[in-house]
Amino acid sequence: MSHHHEHACSACHACACAHGHESEPHGGEWKKLAIAAGLFVIGFALPVSLYIKLPLYLAAYFISGAEVWQACYHNIKEGNYFDENSLMAIATLGAWCIGEFPEAVAVMLFYQVGELLQEYAAGKSRSNIVSLMDLRPDFARLVKQGKEEKVAPQTVKVGDTVLVLPGERVPLDGVIESGSGHLDTSALTGESRPVTAQAGQEVLAGVISVDGTLRVKVAKTYENSAVAKILELAENAASKKSSAEKFITRFARIYTPAVVFAAVAVAVLPPLILADASFKTWFYRALIFLVISCPCALVISVPLGFFGGIGGAAKNGVLIKGSSYLEQLSHLYTLAFDKTGTLTQGVFEVTGAFPVGNATEKGLLKLAAAAEHYSNHPIAKAVLQAVGNASEPAEKVQEVAGEGIFAQIRGAQILAGNERLMARYKVENVQTGRGTCVYVAENGVFKGRIELGDKVKPGTKEALKTLQNGLVHQVVMLSGDSISAAEKTAYELDIRHVYAGLLPAGKVEILEKLMANTPKGFATAFVGDGINDAPVLARADLGIAMGALGSDAAIEAADVVLMTDEVKKIISAVKISRKTLRVIKQNIVFALVIKAAVLALGAAGVANMWSAVFADVGVCLLAVANSLRPLYFKE
Repeated sequence: MSHHHEHACSACHACACAHGHESEPHGGEWKKLAIAAGLFVIGFALPVSLYIKLPLYLAAYFISGAEVWQACYHNIKEGNYFDENSLMAIATLGAWCIGEFPEAVAVMLFYQVGELLQEYAAGKSRSNIVSLMDLRPDFARLVKQGKEEKVAPQTVKVGDTVLVLPGERVPLDGVIESGSGHLDTSALTGESRPVTAQAGQEVLAGVISVDGTLRVKVAKTYENSAVAKILELAENAASKKSSAEKFITRFARIYTPAVVFAAVAVAVLPPLILADASFKTWFYRALIFLVISCPCALVISVPLGFFGGIGGAAKNGVLIKGSSYLEQLSHLYTLAFDKTGTLTQGVFEVTGAFPVGNATEKGLLKLAAAAEHYSNHPIAKAVLQAVGNASEPAEKVQEVAGEGIFAQIRGAQILAGNERLMARYKVENVQTGRGTCVYVAENGVFKGRIELGDKVKPGTKEALKTLQNGLVHQVVMLSGDSISAAEKTAYELDIRHVYAGLLPAGKVEILEKLMANTPKGFATAFVGDGINDAPVLARADLGIAMGALGSDAAIEAADVVLMTDEVKKIISAVKISRKTLRVIKQNIVFALVIKAAVLALGAAGVANMWSAVFADVGVCLLAVANSLRPLYFKE
């Protein structure tokens, strides 16, 4: 048995090293087990009388088994009589009754090592989601009697005025009193396009002023701000989440009562039926039967099987934070995706130019670039980038806030902007497009449109097709972006269900509806990358984050992290999880078949306690070897 003990410990040690700070909560547990193991080894190895060995065995047993007995007590109070804890308690108690003290201690020690392995595999706690949130503003520039001072956002009152400099976060929800520029709202909405900001407009805490100095009149206290609400969602969503029941617990619900009733039958029936059967002999056999039935091979091979799967996934660039998440990956029903930065690259670029009449694509882009030459707007930059250095600046430029640009080039009047700009100057026959568009007119005549968008990540379309081909039931898109931009991407990727214009709370709401429609035994997963996705990632049965570009908060809130930002990694993850569960089921069947054979021999009086332990160790070694197969998964 000691061999397994070492194996289990080394696996745990490796895991503890991998997570560093994560091992701290379990440090005390390991110390307890180490003390119990030390006492057991001393008792077992010393050539002294039983009176000296017994206190050592008892101490080792109570140190390692206290939690199991506590769990039994609580379960019995709640009317749940049979689980793996009660099986361990009854079986080890049986060993004490028939004088097999070392076996009682060894079985309990071994079981606890398996339990700790399972806990380690469960991954990081989410308690530090909030500490990692870059979203929280560090300070507010409070303006009082013309003086400006830095204060904590929590101390600012409704009606106060705060100053936001370029590059800083808006500390509290409010209304812009003066100043203009562009706001980066991607942290809250996932919207890749900066929003124009001007006096009289509402702004939310957490957005960044890209290029303007804004005076904001505070409308809500910090506790009621958009940022505080997102942080609260992220914290609460984690507690709402139920982790998948342990595989072994579900199995033990059937196995434990069956074994206990069988042991009672072995003790009671032969003395009643057979004339010369002694109750003492059959009671002894029944207790041996109970000890043999300890699911040692299962206890160790199930967590190790999950470790194999988690390790195999890590080699393939997928970090899975625990065994229950690996299990859920194998039966995904709905896969919901964020758009910007998840399915797309999150960078603006010209995706097409559509000239009308005698205009050419090149001519259309040149006209727009000339008008946009001096603009700092990301759309203007994308147009200029598409033209390269071939554009000459316009002679006269006038920016129409929130609509676009009016410019003069060699006597011609050029308009480049949105539909509202075309309507303002009464341009006719405007052909509208999908997503974000720059419409161009020359001397009042419509010349065409330039479509801009987020470029879909390479390989995404193929990956989604494979996923929908038997790995998941449906794929859905939840986006903070505009409806037209989201629909354009969905059309390109052949996603049929699209929900757009969503704030984080809206995403959580839609996700909960999707979860409510998921059949029992299946899981709903959300795939995202932004800070704003943290609450949705935490709320989903399974949160999958993009690791390379993703924010710390998203990675922290997720259960699965794709280290390369490729959607196709989800395919590897699902395949590894299915292989792992197959291996674990093989282990369970194999262990039960061997157990059944040894139990029959035990009941017949052929097998004694230690031969049973030897059989158990053999099963365990084979199960452990099988468990490591997912580690070598190749795509």
